Amino acid sequence: NMLEPSTKMPWFKGWAVERKEGKADGKCLIEALDAILPPARPTDKALRLPLQDVYKIGGIGTVPVGRVETGVLKPGTIVVFAPANITTEVKSVEMHHEALQEAVPGDNVGFNVKNVSVKELRRGYVAGDSKNNPPKGAADFTAQVIVLNHPGQISNGYTPVLDCHTAHIACKFAEIKEKV
Repeated sequence: NMLEPSTKMPWFKGWAVERKEGKADGKCLIEALDAILPPARPTDKALRLPLQDVYKIGGIGTVPVGRVETGVLKPGTIVVFAPANITTEVKSVEMHHEALQEAVPGDNVGFNVKNVSVKELRRGYVAGDSKNNPPKGAADFTAQVIVLNHPGQISNGYTPVLDCHTAHIACKFAEIKEKV
């Protein structure tokens, strides 16, 4: 049932899915894989690119690396890195050693920035367009949290380490609104 229907599985009637793009059905795995629609790329939203790492490359300079989550990154864009509030221009954008005219959501890219030291940027910072809803740090936020295998009691004042995209930072529960 990988490439063609099997005679050894007479009980399997196949699969079917209905969606607004139309119906899809089949009897084998390859048909199911072919029927998967690619996800919509949120290019219309503001640029958000969490940094995975920052490199200093000889002859090029500082190269932050990360995956575009939303928006579009192009050479010439003036970006701001939150929460440090460092603003600079993107000189070039590359993916797998090939220059890009634009990077869209889902692209893992490295981009060369002007006049910024490697020491000024770090993993967890978020790059965004300085002119279109730039990213900024938050003093507090409301979140739904799932806690797995915690040995003790969790109450207000509990200080877990939060992992959000590439950020890894301690936070404090100010108020637990509801326990499920």
